[in-house]
Amino acid sequence: MNGADLSRLLLPIRPEDHIFGPETAEVTLVEYGDYECPACGQLFTAIHRMQETMPDRLRVAFRHYPLSGIHPHAQLAGEAAEAASAQGEFWRMHDLLFEHQNRLERKHLSGYAEQLGLDMKRFSSELKHGMYAEIVREDFRRGVQNGVYGTPGLFVNGVRFNGPYDAESILAVSVG
Repeated sequence: MNGADLSRLLLPIRPEDHIFGPETAEVTLVEYGDYECPACGQLFTAIHRMQETMPDRLRVAFRHYPLSGIHPHAQLAGEAAEAASAQGEFWRMHDLLFEHQNRLERKHLSGYAEQLGLDMKRFSSELKHGMYAEIVREDFRRGVQNGVYGTPGLFVNGVRFNGPYDAESILAVSVG
């Protein structure tokens, strides 16, 4: 990577990222995640705990990083999140996908979309035609550019974090 510092986030948060929390937050997390990854599920739980205890001090950006070779449903789950995003429901779909990591087949994704009250004809058509496949792949490519080779790829205030993925450990480095 031409001497690039891969311990730092090389690609700052962009307007097209999925962002939750205020821009002025003292702790910013950028996650490259995979909806089928158990460690990402653990991080999801930790982030939720942090959001509950410090809602005005935490900002989270999520980027897709499906490890399709070992998680066969991760790419389509990412596309489902993007299809939900197109209808204003990224974060609610994101939560459902992580809450049901073992149920990410197309029929389950449609059930989650229905549960969220999405326009099902639109959602199904967009998923069927791979309308958001390139967005998910582009997040993955950007992750590789940033030196992410596994999930979760987590950056805390711009610095790579290598676990453990619990709220206390993440907060310890963010204020340290």
